[in-house]
Amino acid sequence: MNARTAPPASKTPVNADAVVRSARTVIATEAAAIRALERRVDAAFVRACDMILACKGRVVVSGMGKSGHIARKIAATLASTGTPSFFVHPGEASHGDLGMIQPDDIVLAISYSGETDELLFILPAIKRQGIPLIAITGNARSSLASQADVHIDGNVASEACPHGLAPTASTTAALVLGDALAVALLDARGFTSDDFARSHPAGSLGRRLLLHIADVMHSGDDVPRVPVTASLSEALVEMTRKHLGMTAVVDADGRLLGVFTDGDLRRALDDDGVDLRGATVAQLMTRGPKTIGSDKLAVEAAQLMEKHQIHALLVTDADGCVVGALNIHDLLRARVV
Repeated sequence: MNARTAPPASKTPVNADAVVRSARTVIATEAAAIRALERRVDAAFVRACDMILACKGRVVVSGMGKSGHIARKIAATLASTGTPSFFVHPGEASHGDLGMIQPDDIVLAISYSGETDELLFILPAIKRQGIPLIAITGNARSSLASQADVHIDGNVASEACPHGLAPTASTTAALVLGDALAVALLDARGFTSDDFARSHPAGSLGRRLLLHIADVMHSGDDVPRVPVTASLSEALVEMTRKHLGMTAVVDADGRLLGVFTDGDLRRALDDDGVDLRGATVAQLMTRGPKTIGSDKLAVEAAQLMEKHQIHALLVTDADGCVVGALNIHDLLRARVV
């Protein structure tokens, strides 16, 4: 038997209708829990945002179990949207990691019950340092909520689990409240897409917003160029050597006069009136080609190519001199398109 053969199907066939009903019930339950949160964006939520904006340190997010997983995600979202933040495991905090939390920081603690022992155990140490505490719980009368400077209500009518045991709707509610905090803070800080890209340089958005033409273009001797007096054969040799499917045609000072491309060659071959043996590149080139500056974003080159249905661009400086060249393959390699 092939080692990759799929395991045998269950002896008890799945009841498709029951599976669909169960899944839809979960989605409806969690959607209702999220809708209920809108009414709780109140003065406490605003106070939490004010405290975080005034914080000179970082937002330390903590939670245990499933709430810990949510806390990690909230910390990551805050950090990537302009609010310095990191996660501290409450169990590890009481064994040395409390040293990671400094007086200028602020703590965001997440516990649906508000009675998580590991969180409550470290509260005295946090309070002794005068560190502000924001709590997201499902119980406003809990120990954690009562000790918090600000309590955000994450209560849900019921869990999506049919036994009401597995954290499902409650963790979704906490995650949404964390996202709401992050985005509200993002707006308040005036955090832009450029700022986001700087913290995500390896992502597609980062590449689109941070990568410039100078980062991807061919330059120096790698730029295909021939003098305006060059013959067609000389231009073809230059195109072949530089592998960009075109060559710049320049004057004696290096200023761009035109471009000769594979397309220009095909058109010349189709024109019975052109003497290919005696033709110069100046007779066949395209005058006034599309160009771009080296300080422009690489994504702008992609947009220009798409708009004009071209596959390569010459890069020129303020004096019209050719300083670089790139084609669609360069943008693909840079994952701009």
